[in-house]
Amino acid sequence: MLIAHDLGTTGNKASLHTDEGRLLASVTVSYGAHFATGGIAEQDPADWWNAVVSATRQLTESSGTDPGSVAGLVVSGQMMGAVLLDAAYEPVRPAIIWADSRSSQQAAQLKAALGAEYAYGLLGHRIDPTYSVEKVMWVRDNEPQTFARVRHIALAKDYVVHRLTGTLATDRSDASGTNAYDQKTGEWSADVLAAAGLDRALFPEIRESTDVVGALSASAAEALGLSRSVRVVMGGGDGPIAAVGSGVVSPSDGAYVCLGTSSWISFASEAPVHDPAMRTFTFDHVVPGMFVPTATMQAGGASIAWISEVLSADPANPGVSGLVAESEDVADDVDGLYFLPYLLGERSPWWNPDARAAFVGLSRHHGRAHLTRAVLEGVAFNLFSCIQAFAEAGATIDRIDAVGGAAASDPLLRLLADVWGVPVRRRTVVSEANSLGAAVTGAVGLGLTDFGAARDLSEVIAEFTPDLDRHRNYVRRHAEFTDAYRALEPWYTGSSR
Repeated sequence: MLIAHDLGTTGNKASLHTDEGRLLASVTVSYGAHFATGGIAEQDPADWWNAVVSATRQLTESSGTDPGSVAGLVVSGQMMGAVLLDAAYEPVRPAIIWADSRSSQQAAQLKAALGAEYAYGLLGHRIDPTYSVEKVMWVRDNEPQTFARVRHIALAKDYVVHRLTGTLATDRSDASGTNAYDQKTGEWSADVLAAAGLDRALFPEIRESTDVVGALSASAAEALGLSRSVRVVMGGGDGPIAAVGSGVVSPSDGAYVCLGTSSWISFASEAPVHDPAMRTFTFDHVVPGMFVPTATMQAGGASIAWISEVLSADPANPGVSGLVAESEDVADDVDGLYFLPYLLGERSPWWNPDARAAFVGLSRHHGRAHLTRAVLEGVAFNLFSCIQAFAEAGATIDRIDAVGGAAASDPLLRLLADVWGVPVRRRTVVSEANSLGAAVTGAVGLGLTDFGAARDLSEVIAEFTPDLDRHRNYVRRHAEFTDAYRALEPWYTGSSR
């Protein structure tokens, strides 16, 4: 059997799988994050490790699994962060996670040194404060005493893999989300590191996602309650891993949307997809030789969770599903009300860390159901902009499979189909896509299966076809949504601090 760990923004999910990757049981251990003004978004790496330990023990105990029957372990993790370690591999400060946007000045320096278009062609990503290299530069420039202690740079899952095995490395999928990885050569980019003023020695060895890094160290085995013979597979970043869990391992598998804290549209391709307007980006896939063109918004599920917490009498138990159901009753009465879902700035399509959320068009008759509906539509509209960007770059998206926690909502998937004008299908994985993708990656690494097996580990259980009349209306309203952002864009820039 295999254990997969998925290090998310709000917690770690540990899942138990057969040798072929089939899900048997799962346990989630939550942890916090520190969000503050100025674009701060941080977490304590010790919380990740403690969650891995706790979730592993809970998983084996609650499922009645003999720890000796676990042969492998694999980790998926949140991407685009920066874990800064000293010579003893201990964190020198809290980890800066993907949502942090403090490094605008450093991004501007990189852009000036490299040129925006050259960097995009080299990296598959535009230069932006949400990436790892820019965050590392921010620490160097603003916390020089702390940075003087840094000897290693890692991503979330890399830190945990090191705690498990004593080996620090990364994989191509996570490396491709740092803005320091040359997607053409598959190596750390000398041009970027020179422009950033960072030493190549800080960056870990790049491995394949399916590589066996090693066996559990004695201390890790004792902490997790597992055998030292357990082999640890490198794993990958949560976006490409979710693609595997969604059965998207080749171009013929179509597109998927992940409706998690952040939300994204993605598919598999044999080469990077470069958008002339640089609205989208491309990761290396965990499937060797493949790529994952992606468009990610910062606060997809996060916007839905936020409005639920704000409108609920009990923020600890916000009743998301009830609010979403209520919002269907006012679907035809919300015209003119828009929500710009930029609670954490925005990546695709705008790439504006200064963007902020806003309700536009509020009237006296608007109540909680209208506000909720506007939030759902705002998420749908923003992702529709991403779909349009892919279409303009030559990609064909004619169906989209939905995974992630919010994919359990019928009203939301019905809305997405109407806004996007393509069928939206729910897969059985819903909130297990990352766990399943990690398990398949681990099983491939251990020689137990191939990536094609991912297609058979979940199935479509619901399909929502678009209402074409509603879609035509939403196309018109999407243009107004876009106009609202453009009208506020100068204000965002002028009021940023």
